[in-house]
Amino acid sequence: MSRQRSSTRARLGARSGLVLGAAVGLVLPALVLGSGAALGVAPRTAGQADQASEAAGCPSFWVSPDGDDAANGTQSRPWRTVEHARDTIRARNLNQRQTCDLVVNLKAGTYKVDKTIAFDDRDSGSNGHQVVYRSADGPGKAVFESAEEVTGWQPYKDGIFRAPVDVSQPFHTLYVDGKRATTARYPNRRSDEEWAPYLRSILFDPTKEAVRDQLGFNAGDIDPSWDLRLGSSWPAQVVVWSGGSWSWFTDTIPMLDINYTKRRTTLVYPARYGFINSGGGSRYFVQNSLSLLDQAGEYYLDWAAKQLYYKPAGGTMAGVKVQRPTQTQVFSLAGASASRRVENISLDGLAIRNTDFVEWYRYGWNGTGDSGVKHKYPRYDTQIELPRNRFGAITLTNTRGVRLENLHISQTGFTAIQLLFANEKTTVSGSLLEHLGNDGIKVEGGYPGEGDLAHDNTFTNNYIHHIGELVPGDSAGVELMNTGRNEVSHTVVEHGARYGISIESRPEIPNADNYTGANTVHHVRLSHLAKDSGDTGPFYAYGVRNEPPYTPDAKVSQLIVDDANADPSMPDAKPYGVHMDFGGCGFAFSDVKVTNTESDPYHGPSAGPCDTFENVSWEDGFDDSRMEYDRIGVLPSFPYEKP
Repeated sequence: MSRQRSSTRARLGARSGLVLGAAVGLVLPALVLGSGAALGVAPRTAGQADQASEAAGCPSFWVSPDGDDAANGTQSRPWRTVEHARDTIRARNLNQRQTCDLVVNLKAGTYKVDKTIAFDDRDSGSNGHQVVYRSADGPGKAVFESAEEVTGWQPYKDGIFRAPVDVSQPFHTLYVDGKRATTARYPNRRSDEEWAPYLRSILFDPTKEAVRDQLGFNAGDIDPSWDLRLGSSWPAQVVVWSGGSWSWFTDTIPMLDINYTKRRTTLVYPARYGFINSGGGSRYFVQNSLSLLDQAGEYYLDWAAKQLYYKPAGGTMAGVKVQRPTQTQVFSLAGASASRRVENISLDGLAIRNTDFVEWYRYGWNGTGDSGVKHKYPRYDTQIELPRNRFGAITLTNTRGVRLENLHISQTGFTAIQLLFANEKTTVSGSLLEHLGNDGIKVEGGYPGEGDLAHDNTFTNNYIHHIGELVPGDSAGVELMNTGRNEVSHTVVEHGARYGISIESRPEIPNADNYTGANTVHHVRLSHLAKDSGDTGPFYAYGVRNEPPYTPDAKVSQLIVDDANADPSMPDAKPYGVHMDFGGCGFAFSDVKVTNTESDPYHGPSAGPCDTFENVSWEDGFDDSRMEYDRIGVLPSFPYEKP
């Protein structure tokens, strides 16, 4: 069944040499040995410092939230900002002829982020060495926070409080005492870990089944007394599993107007799919109205009046810390092109938290060629994020040899780590990614048939949990899109509405133009996933090998999948454990155990047998003693307490 429907589904699914030597106002600091001891006391010229650098080996610098960018960057006189460290390294060409790693030590504390910290090819390491930005006092101690505290709370009514917020642009999620608050909605969510319950759309006109920007509703589902601010710049929204009986994508779309007589609301933007399919309506809820704020833990931003409303669980705001996000991205590492990449930069031990979401969200363009750019396979327009949504708390674009190690990324508005277009030999390891608006790690290569640009990345020893909190549809712990020869290992993914690991391209692309092969997954545990979607599984593949021969070049071993059970309201095909959808071919599975799934533990491609199996739990003769339970999941070296 699966992707037979999916033919309709269209599843989206050399450094520049620029030198700032003449930069005004940059302090040219004394170099510091790895221990932090100054190499000299008297002020020196840049030339003298360069000579000292060559004599001493590798420089290191220090940054602290209490530092001063007019200081000299030593351990005793640290700078205040990462940007100043970056700019000083650029100005002095310290990364041009490295003989060992150049280290920027970040002292413990909170670094407020009011602008994305951007690196480009001027900041690359050289001669195979890294430029390292590390948390000097241990993993997670240097915290980059893109949020500001909201104060001045006063009682409003019915247990709701309000406070002024001086914002030039609205924000799209909120954090209270380190947790994500819920946008005021109807119907109220059942729990913090569930998206249900939902309303269900209806067919308001027999000729409008395929319409994507008009949603029909039952009498009483949307109350005429609600203040929905329709026609304003900040109206109420619907969050909807568009597609009717399909449950594959969630769209968050502002409402334009309502006709209560026809029981129809028009949306500002078209959804991914129409709202009726096979006679079934789409699940949805309404959010972003003060009229809907009636449950503890909900909030509403009245952007026009610059007022924030929140209902605390304890009936008082005493001791409650509310933070509004200020940025969608904290770090951006972006080369100008695939031939001019950022190389050999490390972020080590940093914590990143409290980033923002977007005003509206839909996955991909609606149709072939909708990007407006000519491509060999324009159908891929439906498979890639819209340009406005191509970001993460850390975004890598056109990089090589970047290392993201021992990170703690939490409470994001969108994806934690996004690898966009040409990225190779990236390492993400030892990292805790939790409570994420969308994906944990997402690799999104370029268009098929236009160059194998994204490959040979390693994702290992990572714990990823509570994904898709704002985008439950299509969220994944690790998603590999049109990218091959990657390794995902010693990883845990827990709790999400859809995928744990998803490996995808498109089924109409010939193997020669498809770069999604030869990925390796091993020693991985996927649990409590596919909790609110259908026609899916915690391990999922689509469009990987689309024509024979299906000689396996992808390997999956020592994999545990447990608990794939959807919310009872979910109308689609019940979740599998391993779902190899259209083109889910060319995989060799060995030593795989699947338990507690609502549907079959394994669902194969419609092409027929095109994967191989050795010691898998859905076949007779499974030998549980071959499972390496002590090595599945994160390693003993994982630097954080496991959730």
